[in-house]
Amino acid sequence: MKTTSLPQSIASSLAGRIASGILEPGAHLSAQKVADEFGVSRSPVREALTLLEEKQILQREKNRGYFVSASARKRSLDVQNGESEAASDDPYMRFAEEWLDDEIPADVTEQMLRDRYDLTKAGANEILHRASHEGWAERKQGYGWHLLPVAKTPEGFDQVYRFRMVIEPAAILEPSFLASSDVIESLRAQQLRILESDTARVPTFNRLEKGTEFHEELIKMSGNPYFHTALVRVNRMRRLMEYRAKVDPERLTIQCQEHLAILDLVARGELIEASYAMRQHLGGALRKKSPIKWD
Repeated sequence: MKTTSLPQSIASSLAGRIASGILEPGAHLSAQKVADEFGVSRSPVREALTLLEEKQILQREKNRGYFVSASARKRSLDVQNGESEAASDDPYMRFAEEWLDDEIPADVTEQMLRDRYDLTKAGANEILHRASHEGWAERKQGYGWHLLPVAKTPEGFDQVYRFRMVIEPAAILEPSFLASSDVIESLRAQQLRILESDTARVPTFNRLEKGTEFHEELIKMSGNPYFHTALVRVNRMRRLMEYRAKVDPERLTIQCQEHLAILDLVARGELIEASYAMRQHLGGALRKKSPIKWD
């Protein structure tokens, strides 16, 4: 019985961030923060960090943790180049693919996954908790897990974006909308870092996380928690389909530029213009991504 390749998958994703320039030499990697991002325990994260240390991509300092090494960007390409092979053997991605393709039932058990993907108990537990973290699985009150409906089809994916085109522009026009300069500056810095990086090498996971964070932080400013709750839910529903979509570096650049333009409008208090720009931004994303471009 083999162990899960989750540590390799996490290492590949981190290497992609380093190769793209999002994580620069000297950057500190917290095991707990990485674990929170991936929705896993610290055990596979520690394995991933150790793997990157062995490849001299990270260096460990006593009592301080792991830091990106000076030569990390070049070395990280070797790890990233093996990402597709690792992903094809990643039980989590196989689990997600089979759920999207209706090859497994909505109700599953840990033992079922252990048998199906040749996993240890810990490995099965990790992928179920990651699926829970990403919003498409939940533990049943009795025994087992229930897989939640997601945007499995191009039609469902379109419906998610069309719903977002209704609520996100409207949220900006709420009477209770209050722009936070601190949040705006944080989001602006984040978008600029992506633009300054090699967008062709931005990992899918990181691209999705940063895009999601931008929209969810902005909608929080509406002061209406129902807008935020609704957006969080639909974002989780589209995540699996986004994993399957091809990454378009040019579209990523345009996306960041549009995000920055929306932030500038909000910062200047031009909320009607920001609302319109948000609708145009989401409409552009829908036109580009639908129908889904499959690998």
